[in-house]
Amino acid sequence: MSSHREAPEISKDPVADSSDLYAFVSPDHPDTVTIIANYVPLQLPASGPNFFEFGDDVLYEIHVDSNGDGRPDLTYQFRFRTELRNNNTFLYNTGPIESLDSENWNRRQFFSVTKVDAHGKHEVLARKLPCPPCNVGPLSIPDYNKLADDAVHHLETGEKVFAGQRADAFFVDLGAIFDLGTLRPFQDKHLVGKKLFNYAGKAVNATDELNVHSIAIQVPMHMVRRDGKKKVRGRDPGAVIGVWTSASRRQVQIRDGRKAGEDVEVGPQVQVSRLGNPLFNEVIVPMAEKDKWNSLPPTEDKRFAKFVEKPELAGLLPVLYPGLFDNLQKLNETGHPRADLVAILLTGIPDGLIDNFQNTTGAVQADMLRLNTAIPPTKDENGFGLLGGDLAGFPNGRRIADDVVSISIRAIAGVTVPLVDEKFKPDDAAALVEQGLSVKDVSAKLLKRFPYLPVPFDGFNHPK
Repeated sequence: MSSHREAPEISKDPVADSSDLYAFVSPDHPDTVTIIANYVPLQLPASGPNFFEFGDDVLYEIHVDSNGDGRPDLTYQFRFRTELRNNNTFLYNTGPIESLDSENWNRRQFFSVTKVDAHGKHEVLARKLPCPPCNVGPLSIPDYNKLADDAVHHLETGEKVFAGQRADAFFVDLGAIFDLGTLRPFQDKHLVGKKLFNYAGKAVNATDELNVHSIAIQVPMHMVRRDGKKKVRGRDPGAVIGVWTSASRRQVQIRDGRKAGEDVEVGPQVQVSRLGNPLFNEVIVPMAEKDKWNSLPPTEDKRFAKFVEKPELAGLLPVLYPGLFDNLQKLNETGHPRADLVAILLTGIPDGLIDNFQNTTGAVQADMLRLNTAIPPTKDENGFGLLGGDLAGFPNGRRIADDVVSISIRAIAGVTVPLVDEKFKPDDAAALVEQGLSVKDVSAKLLKRFPYLPVPFDGFNHPK
């Protein structure tokens, strides 16, 4: 789930594989928006001597659409460069790493940040910013927190950036979800009143104690909004932005491979990965279309609208759990397109459906995380986001602690249909779907400050 290994080709290219995207109004700086794009998923902490890193040959981008046309009005580009200090050692570090310029750190990585506006004008904001090292272990890195803090960079233009290893805070029971959509609460297929009889087995967080590489940026509010305002009312349409991330590689053509370097042509950047909503390519797009989806911009998502209107999982639930999703089955049999899912995933939720809320970007169908920047952070977050009455949660952007798996399955199961059809009554089971996990099942704890994701697991204490 989310976007770990979501398509055949990108699963072979982890350094360019976007696994999770988060976008939210910063809880400790509500005049800013934080966007986090994770790459290089499913990292084992004990991975030496060649530890994980960003790709020097990959262009990483975070895009913001401020006017609802599915095209970027603001893009931040991140490029990386790796430097080797000592050619005569196999070690990542030859002694303790106590600073970002430590002579003991043999393989260092740096990055640049470039801003691109809606007209394609490029502005380099920073060059050769150091990443922190991978978290090798306590002897190699006595104070990892300090190194990570030193790797948070404040740009002269007002943004704050970080790029480096973090613990994966995404939680999902992959073994259950992809075992034909097993929902552990429904194994017994019995409901008592409005509560499940019991769990057939304890949910397992399959991504716990694994690391990722994160690109995080905190942007002043007025930079992402099309009207440049810092504070607005929650129902102001100018408050809504769309966010997605992408990774691209240079196109290379070899006409004669008999001799190394002969007839090699290097072409333009070609997109190989992208991510907006956490479930779109993972469980909506068919296997045969997944690689194509990764190569296209959001403006082409109308091609995939039919899969949103009639999602495969909605048809599977009544079959896998007879008697629990009868109303959903009747809805499926009508053949009516799921306008509720189209709104959630492709256009945003219009004003008037949920009290004091909207995050629509207009008629253009595009898979983006839509964030109403005028809705302030919630002090006591509800993991079920919008479905739990928390207007600051998914699918209004995405916070790190949002249970996007349970939210997504509940929506597909029918709980959001009444937004567009007040006569539809969701099955009791639909509102009870949950994977039995929360952010509390992530061993590493979230930070209360930028970049918010937890300190990465080290290979000594968490060899996994």
